[in-house]
Amino acid sequence: MPLQVSDYSWQQTRTAVFISVPLRGVSVRDADVFCTENYLKVNCPPFLFEVFLYAPVDDESSKAKIGNDTIVFTLHKKEAAMWETLSLSGVDKEMMQRIREKSILQAQESAKEAMEAKASARREDQKYTLNVMMKIEEEERKRIEDMKENERIKATKELETWKEHQRKAEEHKIVQREEKLYQQEKQIEEERKKLKHKGLTRNSVSRNLATKGRNSEIIFFEKLKEDSIPAPRSVGSIKINFTPRVFPTALRESQVAAEEEWLHKQAEARRAMNTDIPELCDLKEEEKNPEWLKDKGNKLFATENYLAAINAYNLAIRLNNKIPLLYLNRAACHLKLKNLHKAIEDSSKAYRIMKLPLRLIHPTKLYKMMLRRFGI
Repeated sequence: MPLQVSDYSWQQTRTAVFISVPLRGVSVRDADVFCTENYLKVNCPPFLFEVFLYAPVDDESSKAKIGNDTIVFTLHKKEAAMWETLSLSGVDKEMMQRIREKSILQAQESAKEAMEAKASARREDQKYTLNVMMKIEEEERKRIEDMKENERIKATKELETWKEHQRKAEEHKIVQREEKLYQQEKQIEEERKKLKHKGLTRNSVSRNLATKGRNSEIIFFEKLKEDSIPAPRSVGSIKINFTPRVFPTALRESQVAAEEEWLHKQAEARRAMNTDIPELCDLKEEEKNPEWLKDKGNKLFATENYLAAINAYNLAIRLNNKIPLLYLNRAACHLKLKNLHKAIEDSSKAYRIMKLPLRLIHPTKLYKMMLRRFGI
């Protein structure tokens, strides 16, 4: 049950009312003040001060000062007059409750209006700020467009100036070229005149020489002809020696038959190369060797360039189709490219060349068998 504060004091003028409410031993932070036109309340547990004002006041301009265990209210009257008492007399509980409820509703409406006014003011501020920003951006855009236009005009003028300069330079070159051509034509005409004059002089000299007789003229031309024709060449012969093919093999380990077979295969490859394979026309002599092509294919296989390696083996097989390693290496490339049927076909050809029995086995196993037998 709160304690009603009754030892308050008040004073008035025609326009204001001053109320002093003592709050002894109570923290100022705990004081709750509520004021409307006809109602004033201070709740500061355990004390309660409540006044139903005699006449309405301006709650917006009224003030409250808290300090030194006292709250001092300065209430401005709406109508200038002297009050008989501070609070209404003869107020029952129902009337007090109605005044309280009405005051709370008025306070809520006032707070709502203040909130709406604040929100409206904030919207107006945002709208004004947005208009200002749009104006600034428009000015900046206009400034940039003006700058671009000025740069475009400047560049256009410079381009026109450069074109005019180029046109004048071309006209000057054309004039110089015409002058040069005129000078050359003039010079040619003068040379023609000189040559014509010399021709006339030569004709007169030849007519004078003709009087000396026909025999002297024939002798002169025969002598001139003998001086201009060179002597015939002397007969000779040119001898060509070729460096012989020498195998670095000891005599006790010599395989003459294999060497002769190798030479025969090389000769056949050269003949086939010169007649049947136009792709080798632009290659060097060492690049037309099947062994060289096999080594080249092995290097390409090591760098995982399987298609290029297949091309090298194809060309080597066209040169010499009796080397089983060429088919075996090409089969390895087909295995890497997942061309299993081609790998089986090349492995089978290699077995046929070596005259080995062919069995139906997995291509991977066949490839490993060939590697163990020959290697790449």
